[in-house]
Amino acid sequence: MLVFAVDQPELPPFTMPDRFRHEITYFITPAGEAGIPALPTREYWIRLCDTQSFLDDGAVRIVSPLDSDSKAEIELTEEQENWLEWLLAHKIEHVRVEGGR
Repeated sequence: MLVFAVDQPELPPFTMPDRFRHEITYFITPAGEAGIPALPTREYWIRLCDTQSFLDDGAVRIVSPLDSDSKAEIELTEEQENWLEWLLAHKIEHVRVEGGR
């Protein structure tokens, strides 16, 4: 699957494994939070400050949709780290994903 920088179309897309279409939801800033607009399908916003935090922590914290008291911390994969570094290096917050199943 390919991740495109929406606001920087001149950048080549970043390649991620197909499973990333589900994993990206761990990283996104929800629409309405911090002034993030509603986005079209397969477009996501990841604030740079959050990107830096994920890299600093080396993990993503996930809250269960069934029980908000149930939380887990998932260590970043090498692919996720590389993608987050790409976002930071190019100051990318708005992405679109294409491909995958």
